[in-house]
Amino acid sequence: MTDWDTLAAEVRTCTRCPELAATRTQVVVGARPEGARLLVVGEAPGAQEDESGLPFVGRSGQLLDRLLAEVGGDRARTAVLNTLKCRPPGNRPPTRPETANCRPWTAQQVALVAPDVVVTLGLSATRWFLPGKEPLGTVRGRVHEVEGVQVLPTYHPSAALRNGPQGEPMALLREDLALAVRLTS
Repeated sequence: MTDWDTLAAEVRTCTRCPELAATRTQVVVGARPEGARLLVVGEAPGAQEDESGLPFVGRSGQLLDRLLAEVGGDRARTAVLNTLKCRPPGNRPPTRPETANCRPWTAQQVALVAPDVVVTLGLSATRWFLPGKEPLGTVRGRVHEVEGVQVLPTYHPSAALRNGPQGEPMALLREDLALAVRLTS
């Protein structure tokens, strides 16, 4: 297995998805602080992530940071990445071929982080680990063992933002992040 920096350099030159390679500003590899025991995985970069090259820096990322802090977590000690490394045009959902093309990169990243817990944000990220047809509400809130990794599905911060501060996705996202933090303590 290669190291994170070598893998990141390889990912940045990827052209497996011609449409994404042509429309991206840059590849958003992800962030892996040394010693991270918690890994948060989202679907794909948004516009701000595409511009900055960093994952979860927009409104959803700011909410994620705030909620992690509220439950005793620390973004500076949390690895964060997306199943797709390039922004789909118009923020459309990733296609199956795009997800398949990025799968080897993401699998290597998960192996390199070797987290105690992976929190999947939203249904697309959850399906990367738990293929199937169950709705997110059915699988969220509890740990699933996947190839020796503890996976905790939850709502994406964008769903929490859409439903407001008193909405159920916000409360459940906070609750699930608190569980993840407890499991990595």
